[in-house]
Amino acid sequence: MQSTYIAIFLCAILNFAAGCKNTPQPDTIPKPQFEQNEPQPLLTGAEQVNEYLPLIGERKIAMVVNQTSTIGETHLVDALLAKDVNIQKIFAPEHGFRGTADAGEQVADGRDTRTGLPIVSLYGKNKKPSQEMLVGLDLVVFDIQDVGARFYTYISTMSYVMEACAEAGIPVMVLDRPNPNGHYVDGPVLEAGQSSFVGLHSVPVVHGMTVAEYARMVNGEGWLENGVQCNLSYISCKNYDHNTPYALPVKPSPNLPNARSIYLYPSLAFFEGTSFSIGRGTTTQFQVIGHPENRVGDYEFTPVSMPGAKYPKHENISCKGLNLSELNNESLRKINRLQLNYLIDMYANFADKNSFFNSNNFFNLLAGNETLKQQIKSGMSEADIRATWEQDLRAFKEMRKKYLLYKDFE
Repeated sequence: MQSTYIAIFLCAILNFAAGCKNTPQPDTIPKPQFEQNEPQPLLTGAEQVNEYLPLIGERKIAMVVNQTSTIGETHLVDALLAKDVNIQKIFAPEHGFRGTADAGEQVADGRDTRTGLPIVSLYGKNKKPSQEMLVGLDLVVFDIQDVGARFYTYISTMSYVMEACAEAGIPVMVLDRPNPNGHYVDGPVLEAGQSSFVGLHSVPVVHGMTVAEYARMVNGEGWLENGVQCNLSYISCKNYDHNTPYALPVKPSPNLPNARSIYLYPSLAFFEGTSFSIGRGTTTQFQVIGHPENRVGDYEFTPVSMPGAKYPKHENISCKGLNLSELNNESLRKINRLQLNYLIDMYANFADKNSFFNSNNFFNLLAGNETLKQQIKSGMSEADIRATWEQDLRAFKEMRKKYLLYKDFE
């Protein structure tokens, strides 16, 4: 019996030793592999070719595009032509198809030298496609980068295209792109009677929407003439929400050269309706503020004629003012509101107040009301001015929720 116990004990020892021989040492034991949620790359609507190519098929299309309409480094028009898409014509917005025209400069009809396609201007006297321009088309595709300010005219072009297509019974497809200023909503809401190409609809200066979301709102709120409804489709961005920072790969227009200018644009564009320069004719457009007679700041710059700014304000005259070109991009992005202090301070310290605002009413069109100019003239503080926007802003934000395609910033 005892020999049996000894045999069992020896067997157990041998089995244990054999097991240890094949057991990895602690420093060689493979670490458990946990699934990691790597950030997925942001994809614009245009980049998702496989999503919309079947929807286009063999239809005859027109494209509303400019220099921002790219897939990587390839223009969308070139990319689709390479896939035998039946493009009939190009509709060119402000600044033209290749994006080199001045702000406000009439864009001429013509023919694209690279593709041979006819180019039809939607800027100048003809901002809305005529019914003749749409004859023979089966679909119009819109793909233009916006910067999220009401007075940036590409959303007005989109609205007019939707309206014309609705009247002609032609569908519109929007290839969506992120809004670099889509992380907040702010500013006065455009009032009745102030509608213009720099503000067609009752939205605040910073609307916080992508172009596809904005198109949905235009359709949903019945803002097209006579309440017509556009047959609207869209390709949403992937891996994007309203908190996502977005660095534009291409300048959206000649005078918005970088992210800093884009973040400052909603605040500084008000100066376009004044006698002050905001850097057109320099390399720091929408990053400097100045005037030959200004008394705020000691920075000096001299606007000169250049591509995209042929006749800048105060051409060849030294302007004194502020240099904002060294401000930190991330800090600017986190402000999340319009900065009226620049406008208020410049007006308060300007000697010839009668010449501060231009006489052509452009400031009111930018503001979307006649009130902001009077508030500044009367010496109201920024806080008091902002308080007058609150009720309209709350109503807009509530309406905006119905049309969002992406998680909101709040």
